[in-house]
Amino acid sequence: MTEIKAPEFPESIADGEIAVWHVAIGENVRRDQLLVDIETDKVVIEVVAPTDGQLTEIIKAEGETVLAQEVLGIFAAGAVGEDDSKPAVKEPTNQQDVVMSPAAKKLVAENKIDLAQVQGSGKSGRIMKEDVLKAVAALQRTPQPAEVQTKVAVQIESTEAGGRVERRVPMTRLRASIAQRLLHAQETAAMLTTFNEVDMTAIMELRSQYKAAFEKAHDGTRLGFMSFFVRASIEALKRFPAVNASIDGNDIVYHGYQDVGVAVGSPRGLVVPVLRDADSLTLAEIEGQISVLGEKAKTNKLSIDEMTGGTFTISNGGVYGSLLSTPILNPPQTGILGMHKIQDRPMAINGEVKIRPMMYLALSYDHRLIDGQEAVRFLVTIKDFLEEPARILLDI
Repeated sequence: MTEIKAPEFPESIADGEIAVWHVAIGENVRRDQLLVDIETDKVVIEVVAPTDGQLTEIIKAEGETVLAQEVLGIFAAGAVGEDDSKPAVKEPTNQQDVVMSPAAKKLVAENKIDLAQVQGSGKSGRIMKEDVLKAVAALQRTPQPAEVQTKVAVQIESTEAGGRVERRVPMTRLRASIAQRLLHAQETAAMLTTFNEVDMTAIMELRSQYKAAFEKAHDGTRLGFMSFFVRASIEALKRFPAVNASIDGNDIVYHGYQDVGVAVGSPRGLVVPVLRDADSLTLAEIEGQISVLGEKAKTNKLSIDEMTGGTFTISNGGVYGSLLSTPILNPPQTGILGMHKIQDRPMAINGEVKIRPMMYLALSYDHRLIDGQEAVRFLVTIKDFLEEPARILLDI
């Protein structure tokens, strides 16, 4: 018998939580097959099978907290037949024959769910927690005996006298971590936001003119707007090093490099993967890395290293339709740039009113380190680079 243990967590992570067991007790697995996901404050850590064999016992159930090197379950090594790792799905004759996750089994027992009404979405038809929740929701929409309705309401939802439904679910570790960091930023930093607007005409024309050629020359990498903002921010950071610095106690740490974090939405919440040494990357490399990191964020595959550090952050609320916002600092950084929706607006150009694609920019900064005039000049520098992209190439 082999103990399946939690891995050593990175220094910044104290513990984790069992998110989901992908293998049921008694199920045969292959070497390196995923056994269980551990959710931490930053990433989901996968634990795989050490060799071919069978999971014989689950010690830490879904939802339980685990520490580094803590035993999660017991594994029996052994040869697995050609088809053993993919057992045939048989029609269950009773509830004991159905394979389900521990969390799903608990919900089934609590809510007295008939498994004949539950469609398993897991491997080999395994019933997951989400499948049971769907069945419970379906029960609430269907007239049920009074005792069943009461049980379901207690476990899943509560209904007020007026018929309004409330649902209470535990906050995920990542969401709790995000909330704590944002609150910490507002409590400890003298945060202030300055605004400006940028005429996107030049970049949109440049992108339209070279979009197809760019994609062809760089193996399908698409030319987006984010790479221009990253490049403009890097050049501005070089001119205003305080915006690229951080505060460590009573010390100011000036960074001789630009590691730019790009805020990305994921199924688990907001994450900020980092473009390392972004000043050495071309537009194509920036777009390529953002695409890869964005895909990893969607599939919860980002590593701790890919989200650690960063000297400046860019957040693009415009992709969701935001016209204006005040981004919150990502400690210990002292600056964050907020991008927003591009919208046609009438502008006075050389005494004439013209319709131009405009974007509001927001720079939130730590006033303990960055003066107001410095923040304004930094944002104006980004605006100038974006409105005249040739300035980046000419270094003016």
